[in-house]
Parts: sequence; C-alpha cells; structure tokens
Amino acid sequence: MNYIKRALQNLWAKKGRSILMIAVFSAILIFILAGLTIRSGAELATTNAKKSVGATVTLSQNREAMFKQSSDSENSRPEPGSFEQTPINLSDAEKIAKLANIKTYSFEASTSADKSSGITPISSDSEETAASEAEGKGVPAGMSQGNFQIKGVSQSSAYSDFSAGTASIVEGEAITADDEGTNNVLIEQSLAESNDLSVGDTFKIKDTDDKDVEVTIKGIYKTSSSGDSMSARFNFMNPANTVFSSYTLVSTLTGSEGETIDSAVYTLDDPKEMDSFVKQANKLIDTDTFSLETNDQMYQQMLQPLNNVSSFAKNIVILVATAGVIILTLIIMLSIRERKYEVGVLLSLGESRLKVISQFFVEIFVCMIFALGIAAASGNVVGNAVGNQLLNQQTTSQSIDGNTRNAGPGQALSGNGGSRSRQIGGNPFTQIEEVKEMNIAVKPTEILNLAGIGLGISLFSIVLSSAGILRLNPKKILIS
Repeated sequence: MNYIKRALQNLWAKKGRSILMIAVFSAILIFILAGLTIRSGAELATTNAKKSVGATVTLSQNREAMFKQSSDSENSRPEPGSFEQTPINLSDAEKIAKLANIKTYSFEASTSADKSSGITPISSDSEETAASEAEGKGVPAGMSQGNFQIKGVSQSSAYSDFSAGTASIVEGEAITADDEGTNNVLIEQSLAESNDLSVGDTFKIKDTDDKDVEVTIKGIYKTSSSGDSMSARFNFMNPANTVFSSYTLVSTLTGSEGETIDSAVYTLDDPKEMDSFVKQANKLIDTDTFSLETNDQMYQQMLQPLNNVSSFAKNIVILVATAGVIILTLIIMLSIRERKYEVGVLLSLGESRLKVISQFFVEIFVCMIFALGIAAASGNVVGNAVGNQLLNQQTTSQSIDGNTRNAGPGQALSGNGGSRSRQIGGNPFTQIEEVKEMNIAVKPTEILNLAGIGLGISLFSIVLSSAGILRLNPKKILIS
C-alpha cells in the first residue's frame, strides 16, 4: 500500500490525535510567525526612523582648539575676556551643504536689537529694577542688552520651537529661503497685540551702529514658552520679545554684510554615513577655528528600543523552534510506541523502514500545512499585540534611563578628530519623536520563511524519533 495513502487514512481515522497535533503545531508556528513579523516590523520602523530623523552635524566655532591655542601661546591660563566669537563664512557652510547624504540644512545667526519706533517690547518691573541695580554698580546707563532677540534662520519651520509645537504660526506666513535678503520678520502674538500690529505692518529697530532698520511683519506666531526668572529681568530674554527673521537680516543688523553666520546645521539622510560626511566636510573648513559637532542621539534613542525588540523577537524564534522540535519529537515517539504493532506488521510484510518513517513524516507534514494556515490567519493579531507591548516597555525603559542620565552631573562633549558628540542640549533644529508603535503585517516572504522553519522542525522531529523505528524487530513485536 502506498505510504502516503496510509498516512492520510491514519490521520482521518485518528481525528482526535490529528487535531491535537495540529493544535500543538499551530501554537508553535504562531509564536514563530509573531517573532518573524515583530522583527520585520522593527526593521521597517528602523528604516522609517532613519528617513524621518536622520542625524545632525553642526558647524560651529572650535572652542576646544581656541582654548588650547590660547593656553599654549602664553604657557598660562588664558584671560576670560580674550575669547571672541569667530563667525562662520557663509561660503564654507554652502560648500558643505553641497555634499552628498544631506537631507536638509539650516543656517543660523542671532543678535539682540533695541527698539526704535513703532513697537514697544514686553517688559516687567524687574527690567527697571535690573537697570537700577546695574546703574548702582557703575554700569553706564546707556548700555543695553537689547530689547529684542533676533533669531535668524533659513526656515523658521525647521527651528525646534516650531517643529516641536511649542510655537506655531497663527497669522501670515513662515520665514523661508525666499526671505533671504529681505527684512521680513515673525513676531509673537502677545507682542503684536500689545502694540496693535498685524501682518504687513512695519516697525523700526536699531542695528549695532544705532541706526534705524525698518522691518516688515510677515507673520505672527504664538508660543507656549513662559521663559524663566532671567526673562523677567531682561527684555531680550522674554520669549514674547523673540523675533524670527532670515539669517541675512542678522547680518544686516551686525554689519557682517551677509557673509557670515553663527552656525550651520545639516540633517543627514542616513545616520550610518555620518562619519564619512564629517571626514569630507573637515576638508572644506579650517579645523583649528571651526568644528563639526555630530549628534545622532535622536536616532540612537529611537533605535535602541527597536533593536531590543528585534533581538527579543529573534530569541523568540530560536527558543520556540527549539521547543517545537523537542515537543514534536516527544509526541511522535509516544505515537510510535502506541503504534508498535502497526509498525511490526508493516515491517513483517516487507515494507522498508524508510517508507515507514516517510509515512510518519507525511502525517506530521499534513498537520503542519493546516497549522501554517491557522498561524497565517492569526499572525497579525498576535504579532501586533506582542510587538507593540514590547516596544512600549522598551520605550518607557529607555525614557527613564535617558532622563536619569540627563539629570546627572559631569556630562561633557566627547569625540575624536575634528568632530565632537553633543551629549546634552543639542542644536535648536532637532526634536526627539519616539516611535510609539510598529506597523506589523504578515508578508508572503514571512509565510515562506515560516513554512521553511516548520518543515525543518518536522524533519528534525522525525530524524530524532526514527531511531526507535530502526531498532524495532518485527518478530519480537508480533510475538509480544
């Protein structure tokens, strides 16, 4: 009799045992498929995180080199007042912006400005008190820290206050690259209301030479920032007195004629290419004066929970597959012991041991096919439930660890070569956004992988349990 036909007849005759085998195999394959889909979902989330976050490289003054050079020149500790801000040449920043792997970039410059006409800054009694205290300490009455803080950017939407939702445009339009060379600005809503200003109105502020510069309100934004104790003492530190403009307006106010900026922030497409990007960019700048500070903390913070989930999913596949081999081997061995007489009859009739073993393999293979269908139907539900629960746990743990580290003292910038890694603070153009869920879906490739793993489990189980069949003596079995 054909061993395949015998296998199918036996499965139908022993429905209870067949259903039990299918149920056990289904449980094994469901958890293996959950591990495969979770790992696939984590890899997809990692890819999406890489595209959405990237990593940032900030071009700024090399303070460490400047400090060392000042110390070596006189073989003594440098004077605190000897340090001067060295602006970055705009042409150098633009050369770096042309390198490969750059997703976006933004040039930044800032200064303070005094009021002239058409606008009065938001102030408090503390400002007058601070001025009186300064005058009492011998500070000239005419000296001012400025009434407004001017933040020059390439695009206001890229600034952290706007990208994080702390600030938002309520009227008019944002600052874009089209505003370069113009005097268009954004002012805060409370500042606009207190001065009865609206989009299209103009007012004047003073540049560093105390000359009037007329600016035009392009948009009005609202901020939820309340500032701190210092903002109550100095007008320019009050969030309501922060004016956004193109970085070219800052150059106009400071007299640099648009040729310099304070810093440049480059967001990379692929964080893995950050080291290569820094090496290329270092060739375009004077590393004794400027440095490239790397910051992939956002990417790493988002990546770690996903890597933990992916690793855990891999362990699930290995452990469940191993357990599956053991469980099925024990079930088959028990089944063989119960079917000793059947095996003895087949062997005595001249059936080869290989065909007897093949019959058992066909039986478990048919059970695997049914189990594979059940696992494929329920894989999405189990994978999403387990995967997102693991991700939530890992993200929570990562957030707690991150907060603990950030709260600790003694943190510093570290790195090698011309680049440094900014561990705290970060640049104003980046904002951490955690991956809160994974889109887990069963794909054809995962079903194929699952079928391969299921087939491997079946083969291992049959091979391990076949030793008992090879030792069986048909005469002793029939006599007993």
